Amino acid sequence: MSGLQSGVAAAGTGVRSRPRAVLPAFCLTQITSWGIVYYAFPVLNPSITADTGWSAGATTAAFSAALVVSAVAGIYVGRVLDHRGPRLVMTAGSLLGSLSLLVIAAAPNLAVFHAGWLLAGAAMAAIFYQPAFAALTRWWAPDHVRALTVVTLAGGLASTVFAPLTAILADHMSWRATYMVLAGILAVLTVPAHAFALRAPWPPAPPSPPHVSGGHEQVVRSRAFWMLAVTFTLSAFAMYAVVISLVPLLLERGYTTTQAAWALGLGGAGQTLGRTLYATLARCLDVTARTVVLIALGALTTAALAAVAGPYALLVAVSVLAGVIRGNLTLLQATAVTDRWGTTHYGRLSGLLAAPAHAAAALAPFAGALLAGPLGGYPALFALLAALAVTAAVTALGARAHHPLRSLRTDRASSGSS
Repeated sequence: MSGLQSGVAAAGTGVRSRPRAVLPAFCLTQITSWGIVYYAFPVLNPSITADTGWSAGATTAAFSAALVVSAVAGIYVGRVLDHRGPRLVMTAGSLLGSLSLLVIAAAPNLAVFHAGWLLAGAAMAAIFYQPAFAALTRWWAPDHVRALTVVTLAGGLASTVFAPLTAILADHMSWRATYMVLAGILAVLTVPAHAFALRAPWPPAPPSPPHVSGGHEQVVRSRAFWMLAVTFTLSAFAMYAVVISLVPLLLERGYTTTQAAWALGLGGAGQTLGRTLYATLARCLDVTARTVVLIALGALTTAALAAVAGPYALLVAVSVLAGVIRGNLTLLQATAVTDRWGTTHYGRLSGLLAAPAHAAAALAPFAGALLAGPLGGYPALFALLAALAVTAAVTALGARAHHPLRSLRTDRASSGSS
């Protein structure tokens, strides 16, 4: 069997078998949850505005508010995960996600529509990557990087599967009926998977590393933690603004909508490729160097998009490279706590660390659109975003823990049998 199914547990907890159903369950539920709760909205939003008369700004604001709620709720979810494990949280999240979509589908007015999305935001905190990462880190450490990679590779297929499916459904029924069907799919696929596949006993947290003698409070008060939070917040804002603004950048330069969409889509393929490279990168660079290099490379690709007007093939190549960097950044954030402070308080610390970054990611699309005009166009916006990413790379230098943990778990994962 693979190293994912039979390996040693986190240091200090001894050897234990891993729940084999968890990994395929998370692959299924991450594809489904992201595909339905997140990626269906941009597909259906034109139909929503056309049918209701609500402005695109108002409906998109509801979606962004859900992402902000998810960021805040993720702090509480992380605390629960540390103590009780993922089963109750993620099963309840699946049920709440299905209910929220039914509220959205039935919304008679914009206020109820917004309320439905606020419920969806709470569900996102319980069913998206953050709780899955916490579960895999506790169950799979010290070889958790391989498990995280598998699940994020699967999650990367969410838009590939559900964006076309949502479009097909919307061609044959109203957006309200489409959301009702999607709510049913979400319930059928994710509620049983979370309820039955996550039944394994939740192992006790391993002891904190020697340099974290004061518990999670010491970590949260440390300069390294706050510098890392600033780093990820700036990086997330720049990254998500780039993703959302790539299409208008190419349109402004005279390319067609189809060409712009292909550039964006191939960038997504690069993201999937990038995730397969992370374990190798983790073996070659320590955690601080890895953080600085990846964010700096992201800044470089953003600057290239700002400066290069063509040819089209070159722009596509840069978009793919930017996607490779984004794919690595996902896993960088998933392992940031473990590589510096161990797994003892992973859920709580990762929730606190991710909250401002997720809020920045939610606000980035609006901010990017607002800034493009005053700056004189999207190339200038991309130049500004590149400078912001450079700032994030600099702040990453201050996020070095006093005694950061070596990524031995990554080395073991990479050398394990398959």
